[in-house]
Amino acid sequence: MLKKMEILDVDKVIEEFEAMTKDAENVQRETLKKILEENGCSEYLQNLGLNGRTDPESFKACVPLVTHKDLEPYIQRIADGASSSILTGKPITTISLSSGTTQGKPKFVPFNDELMETTLQIYRTSYAFRNREFPIENGKALQFIYSSKQSETKGGLIAGTATTNVFRNSQFKNAMIAMQSQCCSPDEVIFGPDFHQSLYCHLLCGLIFREEIQLVSSTFAHGIVHAFRTFEQVWEELCADIREGVLTSRISFPSYRSAMAKLLKPNPELADLIHKKCSELSNWYGLIPELFPNVKYMYGIMTGSMEPYLKKLRHYARDLPLISADYGSSEGWIGANINPTLPPESATYAVLPNIGYFEFIPLKENAEEHVEVKVNDSFLSMEPKPVGLTEVKVGEEYEIIITSFAGLYRYRLGDVVKVTGFHNSSPELKFVCRRNLILTINIDKNTEKDLQLAVEQAAKLNAEEKLEVLDFSSHVDLSTDPGHYVIFWEINGEVGDEVLKECCNCLDRSFVDAGYVSSRKVNAIGPLELRVVRRGTFQKILDHYLGLGAALSQFKTPRCVGPTNNKVLQILCENVTKSYFSTAF
Repeated sequence: MLKKMEILDVDKVIEEFEAMTKDAENVQRETLKKILEENGCSEYLQNLGLNGRTDPESFKACVPLVTHKDLEPYIQRIADGASSSILTGKPITTISLSSGTTQGKPKFVPFNDELMETTLQIYRTSYAFRNREFPIENGKALQFIYSSKQSETKGGLIAGTATTNVFRNSQFKNAMIAMQSQCCSPDEVIFGPDFHQSLYCHLLCGLIFREEIQLVSSTFAHGIVHAFRTFEQVWEELCADIREGVLTSRISFPSYRSAMAKLLKPNPELADLIHKKCSELSNWYGLIPELFPNVKYMYGIMTGSMEPYLKKLRHYARDLPLISADYGSSEGWIGANINPTLPPESATYAVLPNIGYFEFIPLKENAEEHVEVKVNDSFLSMEPKPVGLTEVKVGEEYEIIITSFAGLYRYRLGDVVKVTGFHNSSPELKFVCRRNLILTINIDKNTEKDLQLAVEQAAKLNAEEKLEVLDFSSHVDLSTDPGHYVIFWEINGEVGDEVLKECCNCLDRSFVDAGYVSSRKVNAIGPLELRVVRRGTFQKILDHYLGLGAALSQFKTPRCVGPTNNKVLQILCENVTKSYFSTAF
C-alpha cells in the first residue's frame, strides 16, 4: 500500500505542464516577479537600482547581460563565507562545481533548495511523458551514477559537482522511488570513494538483479559506454563472484565489501547463464538486452558532445530505444524531453516556463536584427536585443540567457539552440553547440559539431577495416607557422599507414567552413595533422579529472584542448604513436 502512495501521478504532472505551457508568457512574468521578490534585497540587485521593481521592462533596463567571469568575484565572496546577501536573499549554503572540461578548471556556481526543486520538476515532467510511451513497472534501474566527494570552501560552504549535490540531497532517493527508477546499487556504491570499484559493483548489482532491471541510465551517454567497455574486460571475474558468492579482491574498500556481502550469495546457475550469453555474443552486439531481458530503454544525455558515443551505444543496445535526458547545465535547468520517441539526434526540449526566466539572443545575422552604432566616424556592430521566451521564431538559432532562483541574473549560458517548434506557447529547443568557437586560427570558424562531423566522415574509412575510433579530441597548434589543426584519435586496433593517411586527408577536407577552406588554399592555415594515441590515453584523461575531484557522472571528454588545459595536452602528446599530415590541399 505504501508503495502505491509513493508512485508519481503522471497524468497530474502532464496536466500541470500543459496548463503552464499554454500560459507561458504570464508564467514567465510571474516567475521573474517571484525571483526578484525573493532576491531583491541582495547586494547585486540593490546596486543595480531596481528598487523593488519586478516587471521585465525594469529588469532588462537595469540588469546587464553577464558571463560567469562577471559574477566570479561575487561567487568567490560567497564561497569565502561573506555573511551578507550577495546574490540571493537567503544565504547560499552549497556550491556546485562545473565539470571543468571546457576551460580546464571547474567553475563555482551557487546551488540552493530552489534549484533542487527545479531539478526534481524536470525529472518528474520528462518521466511522465516517457512513462506514457514506455511504461515501467515497479522495478529497478541500473544507474551508473557516482557521487564525488563534497568538500568545504574557505568559508565553510559545501562544494561538490552539480550531480553530487543532487544525488546527496535527501529528496533525490524519494523522487527515484516515486518514479519507479530506484538504483539497484546500494548507497555505499554510489557514494563510494573509488570510481573504478564503484563501477565494478554497479555492474555486479545489475547482474544480481538482472530480471528486475527496467532501464539502464547514466548522466551522460559516455557513462554507459564506458561501463560496458569495462564489462567486456571484467565479465569473467563478475561471473566468478556470482558463482562463489564472494567479492573479488580487487574491491578493497570495506564500505563496498560489507554492502555487497549483503547482496552476493553463491549462484552458479546465474553465473553459467551470464557466461553462456556473453560467450555467444558476436562482438558484444546486443549485450544489454541479453543481460537484462526486461529493460525498456536506455537513458542519459545523448546530445552535443555525447553524440559520438551513440554508435557504440546502439551496438550494445541493439533495438532498445535510446532516450536523451533533459537539457540543463550546472547553472540550472532549461527544458524537458517530452518527445521520448524521437532518436537522440533529433531530441528537442520543451522549456518549463516556471523554473527560471529565459531570454534569447538571435544569432541570425541580418540587417534588421544587427544594430550599427556610429562612434568617432566608425561603425560598431552591436549584438541584437534579446527576445522573450514566447517571442522566438521557429527555425531560428539563439544563445540562451537564464535568470535563476540561485542568484544568476541575465546569465549567458554560452549554448546555441535552434527553435524547432512550440508546445502550446512554450518553445521546443534543439541543442546546436557551445557558442564559443573551438577551432579557429584565421577567419575559420569551426564548432564542436563541425569537428564531430569531420571525425565521423573520416572514421568511415576505418569501419571498412572493422575498426572504430574510440574517442577523439583536437588542438590548435600555433607553434608552427602557419598554425594548423591537430586531431587526436584513439583506435581499437592496428590500422595501416595508407588508411590513416587517407583518414587525415578526409578530416582536412571535411571542414567545409568557407573561412577554413580559403585559408587552407592560400596556406594561411597549415596542413591538418592526425595524431594517433595509444590505447587507454582517454582513460588517463578521465583519471586526471577524477583526481582533481570531478565526478564521472559529469565527465565530458574535452573535444578541444585549449592553452589553459596544459595537463590534458601533455597526456595526449606523450601518448602519440603515429602522426600524419594532410596532403588534401
